[in-house]
Amino acid sequence: MRSGRLFSLLALTFALSSAPVFSYAQHEENHEAAPVAVAEAAHEGHHEEKKEGFNASEVIFGHIGDSHYWHFFDVNEHPVSLSLPVIIYHPEKGLEVFSSSKFHHGHESYNGYKIDPNSKMKEKIISEDGAKIIDLSITKNVLSMIISVVLLLTIMLNVAKKYKKNGAMVAPSGFQNALEPVITFVRDEVAKPNLGNKYMRFMPLLLTVFFFIWINNLLGLLPGGANFTGNIAVTACLAIVSFLVMIFSGNKHFWGHLFNPPGVPLGVKFLLVPIEIISLFIKPIALMIRLFANILAGHIVILSVISMIFIFAGLSKVAGWGFAPVSMAFTIFMFFLELLVAAIQAFIFTNLTAVFIGQAVEEGHGHDEHHAEAAHH
Repeated sequence: MRSGRLFSLLALTFALSSAPVFSYAQHEENHEAAPVAVAEAAHEGHHEEKKEGFNASEVIFGHIGDSHYWHFFDVNEHPVSLSLPVIIYHPEKGLEVFSSSKFHHGHESYNGYKIDPNSKMKEKIISEDGAKIIDLSITKNVLSMIISVVLLLTIMLNVAKKYKKNGAMVAPSGFQNALEPVITFVRDEVAKPNLGNKYMRFMPLLLTVFFFIWINNLLGLLPGGANFTGNIAVTACLAIVSFLVMIFSGNKHFWGHLFNPPGVPLGVKFLLVPIEIISLFIKPIALMIRLFANILAGHIVILSVISMIFIFAGLSKVAGWGFAPVSMAFTIFMFFLELLVAAIQAFIFTNLTAVFIGQAVEEGHGHDEHHAEAAHH
């Protein structure tokens, strides 16, 4: 029931704020005949300029970048895409909501707004009057995140419902068979070795991070999928969550060793303490860049190999057909490799999060225990 309500709410949101939802990259038929003829002539001239050659960088950036459209494929050089809701707050006009189809894929402005033609990785909407606007739109990456959250809630709530109904002693079935080994793996190989007897306190966080990253990595590999975890803003938010948990979980032993390392000469402390503080902030930065770079690189490699077919075809049709089998074979190999990387990167991010939190909650050992034992004697 809960999953059904989530789907209904999502569908209602798009029905109210994005109409028409699917755009076929054509102007509305109720325009006057003369303006349409002029627009079509300009549009055809624009396409004739583009037919000079295959633009691989445009295709690659179109996939890995965030956009107010979700492009699926082209039919007769016309893009078929999902027009997403544009939600803008203007300091004078207030909140405005309309469909991104009003921009006609960036070729036109609407109500004083237009898509910045210079934007690459992140499609940016600017105001023609130069005002600083706040863009709260549901972009391709945001919609991908919503889909992944709905999928996670649907799967996890159904599995939890089965455990609640049958108990933990009954043999698992369905998704339980698939999820139970993964959950056990995260518990035994990630949480327990790094967090010790405090592992249960952080298991919800670790499992959420692992499954959230994993499912978004897999969704990004689908044809037409969004490059969600290959967006540095997304990995930065995940890293900040891990960093805040580490900071607020730190005990006296952690902060004491950070600002006053024991057994170190006073002169060395002035050099060591700044290094330790810097390393504290390097940890989330390493988490952010590692996930972002690996996922982004995988998408670029696959798209580059596929684009080589069209690049060779632009030189010669024979060369294009000749290179196609090689390109497809390497693409299939890279795709299966990326399936493995999707799970590995989710594991690495979760494991490093557990390591950093484990360092923050670790109790005193070695030097502190030696002093405690000496005091006892």
